[in-house]
Amino acid sequence: MDRMDVHRLLSRVSRGEESVDAVLSKLVAGPLAASSAAVPDQLDGFVDLGFARVDTHRAMRTGDPEVVYGAGKNPKDLVLIVEALRAASGTRPVLITRLSPEAAKELRTAVPGITLDERSRCALLGDLPEPRGRIAVLTAGTSDAPVAAEVTFVARAMGAEPTRYDDVGVAGIHRLLAIAPEFDTYDCLVVVAGMEGALPSVVGGLTGVPVVAVPTSVGYGASFEGLTALFAMLNSCAPGVVVCNIDNGFGAAVFAARLARRAQQREPGVEGAR
Repeated sequence: MDRMDVHRLLSRVSRGEESVDAVLSKLVAGPLAASSAAVPDQLDGFVDLGFARVDTHRAMRTGDPEVVYGAGKNPKDLVLIVEALRAASGTRPVLITRLSPEAAKELRTAVPGITLDERSRCALLGDLPEPRGRIAVLTAGTSDAPVAAEVTFVARAMGAEPTRYDDVGVAGIHRLLAIAPEFDTYDCLVVVAGMEGALPSVVGGLTGVPVVAVPTSVGYGASFEGLTALFAMLNSCAPGVVVCNIDNGFGAAVFAARLARRAQQREPGVEGAR
């Protein structure tokens, strides 16, 4: 259960459609019903696995549940974390990023129903939420595709509807201009680029839609593993461009999905809750 679920329930109380006691029962039973007996620490907002304290309260605080960063984790420990989150996640799926091949293999074997995406190095357990809000993910070149794949996978898991536009970099700017008329149909644009990182500035000069720039570590020696693109994006002449860390498709996706969700008109009685 996340903030939006709670807001809907409280709105039903305010309209007299449900009693306080009925809603209170749903709030208490929601994320805890399936597993509070097995993991009583959930009542404190986390599950203590000994090696990790899994945050089961994050969806209530932020609107999005905890996401598991897979890099560096023992594959068997990762399975236990995923299972604890799934027990407490309510209607939202469990998302895992930056998976090693070994961890992906372990999850595929140990967790029935998990969806793995090799290109993005992400996995998902549970049903995707109904999409609210549209984002476009643009790449300067096909070498930026792994980071763009992470953006796309995470954004969909976070409840946005992403669309990809690949290989529209400034070296052949006519490719970008051909799709520019479509920009205003989106709530947010995520622009992924390496080399000199010029693409977000050009996009930011063509549209008033918010732009999230993601520098990648793609490029020759003087790109300094993405630092050149990062500094170029931070110094963009185009206003309205915000910048994420190098190769941080996950961070860009969460920001874009939240922005897109907020941009959408809510059903009557729940405006303002995201």
